[in-house]
This record gives sequence, structure tokens and C-alpha cells, in this order.
Amino acid sequence: MAIQLRRMFKKDKEKKAVCSVVVAAAGSSSRMEGTNKLFIEIGAIPVLAHTLTALNKCAEISEIIVVTQPDDISEVARLCSAYRVTKLSKIVGGGQTRLESVYKGVFEVSKESQLIAIHDGARPFITEQIISETIAAALRFSAAAPCVPVTSTIKQAHNGMVEKTIARENLFEVQTPQIFASELIKGALQNAVDRSLYITDDCMAVEALGCPVKLTAGAHDNIKLTTKADIVIAEAIYTARRNNQ
Repeated sequence: MAIQLRRMFKKDKEKKAVCSVVVAAAGSSSRMEGTNKLFIEIGAIPVLAHTLTALNKCAEISEIIVVTQPDDISEVARLCSAYRVTKLSKIVGGGQTRLESVYKGVFEVSKESQLIAIHDGARPFITEQIISETIAAALRFSAAAPCVPVTSTIKQAHNGMVEKTIARENLFEVQTPQIFASELIKGALQNAVDRSLYITDDCMAVEALGCPVKLTAGAHDNIKLTTKADIVIAEAIYTARRNNQ
């Protein structure tokens, strides 16, 4: 399900499309104890508004498509209007899984876009620097994602017993936005849907085609809000950023 929105504000028609972004915001928030994390307020601003405002400010992003739960479409439209998300193009009703939801959003992207970024709606502290560096890598390598090195010791276990310790030097925690050449991610997602692949991020769909993904520098404060404990961390990040302005 998708609704085409009127352009709420005038846009600079001379800007050439560089990158469309699909915001994955159709999750169930099951680990938030029944609270929709996208509408929880951080510094009196909803999480999704933080995310969309940051994306909207990035000059290299030409349009934003939000994929959300069908029941939340009206609320997301209201939020986008209230926070002047001028690059909003469409709001799309999501599917039963992340794969289905992202698939729906990606195939609503403008045909003129060379790149498609996919970003978690509950990852509100994305920066323009991370976006720009990932876009640059995607233009060169066709697929790129920001990451941070794993700092914890990682154990592989079976039935609660450690089998081995995995060397962390080559382990990375991947973040979003993950950015791809348009036709590559469309083909990768189509393949994943056709084969009913289980994927937890969009790079996995590209990897399933045997295509490499370039890793770029993420940030430890580019967190994804998953549990209520993350809200406390998010408030601290928001306050620190405000104090450093």
C-alpha cells in the first residue's frame, strides 16, 4: 500500500537526483514492551522526526520514502508535515518482515536515482558525514555500509557451552544507511524475495548474489533504538550534542 504525497514545499528543481533513501519504519517494536519506538520523544522530539530531519538536511539525498505500518501512515504523514520533511516523496505500507517492507519501499524509488540508501527509522543520530562517505564508497564499489569495530570478546557456543573464542580484529558491527547502486539492490532484493531468504540487513541480500560490500566509518553514537535502555542512552547522546553546538 502506498500513498503519493503532494509536494508540501517548493523544491529546487535544478538539483540533480543523487541518492534516494528508503526509511525502514515498519517494525513491531516488540522489545519496547508495546510502545512504538518511532514516536517516543528524545528531547521532546519523536525518534522518527530526528531521523527524517537528519536525512532531509543532507544535500546528497534527493528524496525520502518512508515504509511504515499501514495503521501509522496518517501519523507519519502528520509528523513529516510538522517537522518540514521537504524531501518526502511517498509513505508506503510495510509487509510482514523487514525484507518485504524494504522491498516495497525500494520499488517506489524514483527511476532517476543512481543510488538507493536504506536506513533504520529508529537510528536517529545519523550524520551527514557518515552519509556522504558511504555515498562516495557506493559510487565506487556499488555497495557500501558504515560500521564500527567490535570491541567485546565474542564467544561461539552450543547448548550454553563455549566452543571457541572468535578473534574480534576482523569483526565489525554494521550500521545504516546501507547504500547501493539502484539496479543492484533491486535485483538483490528480488532474488531474496524469490528465494525466501532470511536477512537481517540489506547487505545480506547483495552478499547472496556474491557481490562485495565496502565498509566505511560509522560512529558509536549512530545507535539503533531497540529496548527501553536505549532510550536512556539516546537522551544522553542528544544532550551531549546540544551542549556541543
